[in-house]
Amino acid sequence: MTLMAGKHVVLLGGAGGIGRALVKRLLAEGARVSVLDLAGSLTRHPAPAGVASFVVDATEPATLQAAAEKLGPIDGFVNLAGFVIETRMLTQTPIAEFDATIAGNLRAAFLAAQAFAPLISPGGAFVNTASGLAANHRAGYGAYAASKAAIISFTKTLALELAPTVRVNCVAPGAVDTAFLRGGTGRSDEARRASIDTEAYAKIVPLARMATVDDVVGPYLFLLSDMSRFMTGQVLWVNGGQYMP
Repeated sequence: MTLMAGKHVVLLGGAGGIGRALVKRLLAEGARVSVLDLAGSLTRHPAPAGVASFVVDATEPATLQAAAEKLGPIDGFVNLAGFVIETRMLTQTPIAEFDATIAGNLRAAFLAAQAFAPLISPGGAFVNTASGLAANHRAGYGAYAASKAAIISFTKTLALELAPTVRVNCVAPGAVDTAFLRGGTGRSDEARRASIDTEAYAKIVPLARMATVDDVVGPYLFLLSDMSRFMTGQVLWVNGGQYMP
């Protein structure tokens, strides 16, 4: 029997690099999958055959609510939405850029929880996405790091509020070599140079390389499945040993 047989999982940001890999793995494990993402993301990376897709903007509650009304009861939800605009010192960050970063990460998680947590069947799972930067700080990522640290706190509170019916956990990856490092799927030129020096980054990782999407999907699958049925309010740090809390 496959791990997710008969379960319906919704992925917000499912057209991104990690999202596409997770869709593929969930399908292989017998799940039914629905993808929510920006129009530009779904145009560049359409959902595979048999996967329903919905155009949403995670910062706009009406679009999330409209998708939720069409989806009905679900067994799992993964929030992969988020982005970083530029690397800037906090004192040099424009207010509009700071606000957009908080909206695209923290506010999106809040709106997603309001729209989709009520749809999750008893025993189901809600999985957020934070970042290693939430605790392993680097200059230039202040707004992004703050938003992701807030998502960890948000996850823990939501876990208490939804217990014992729904489990809520979080995956916090280090840098993963996807379009996210180039401005985000659907938001940027995905072929442009990454915002970090990937070769230099790999040298400071104990496992001596950058993460790929396939390195990250396993923790999401674990938290969605019954293999983690007695876990809630937890954070899985996936960074090759770069950060060990």
